[in-house]
Amino acid sequence: MNTIWLRTECDLNFDVAIYTPFVFMLRPRSGAEQWVAQERYAITPSVSVVEFTDAYGNLCQRLIAPPGSFAVSTSAEVMASAHIDTAAGAPFVPVQNLPEATLAYLLPSRYCEADRLADLAREITAWAAPGYDQVAAINSWIQGAVHYAPGSSQVPTSAVEVWQRGFGVCRDLAHLAIALCRSLVVPARLVVGYLKDLEPMDLHAWFEAYVGDRWYTFDPTQAGPRGGRVAIAYGRDAADVAVYSQYGPALLPSSMRVSVQLLSKPSA
Repeated sequence: MNTIWLRTECDLNFDVAIYTPFVFMLRPRSGAEQWVAQERYAITPSVSVVEFTDAYGNLCQRLIAPPGSFAVSTSAEVMASAHIDTAAGAPFVPVQNLPEATLAYLLPSRYCEADRLADLAREITAWAAPGYDQVAAINSWIQGAVHYAPGSSQVPTSAVEVWQRGFGVCRDLAHLAIALCRSLVVPARLVVGYLKDLEPMDLHAWFEAYVGDRWYTFDPTQAGPRGGRVAIAYGRDAADVAVYSQYGPALLPSSMRVSVQLLSKPSA
């Protein structure tokens, strides 16, 4: 596997009016596609934090922010894949042979109404072999049919809504792809994280599909397969992978900064 070293950073600042419970999801985990060698996580002012792992294996930080200025600053040095794997012809995996952990990614979810898109999915993939080629056809169709418009949506949009309006942010395009895959009985999940050289730079969302007995990365916002990704969270849709959730009066960050820096060139 060709690898590169990346330094990721995410700074969030809030103006908090009252004591506010938060759950953050900002720590990448080491796994088959990435290795977290060094990490920094700073909270100002310092408060008590409890960390837990959610049902999808994501690292979550639970805390109560006091009134006033509140900041979370994270950075990590991560060894990531310089390229993503592709596998034209990788076969469809029958449901009876799927690992149990993938079964949740077959069901319709809040933002991925797989039960409403079966006809469209069959039309898009009519000439594709079951499995990887179907997913690739869906990814390609979305690139042509849905306009990627960064900043066009501040709240999660469902797959059907994205299809109907014809544009969306990265998360929206991934929702549509996931719903189409699931309607063909292909497990698909949303991934949130970092992408090197993303324009404009921000946290990014893409999707993975389970074919050929493993997960493969797809991204309808990019012209071709691109590596340099650091995953933070996995889930059924945006409801599972919010980088922060606050409970109480609606609260948006007063500022947010995201960066991805290349620390080393690809090496085998």
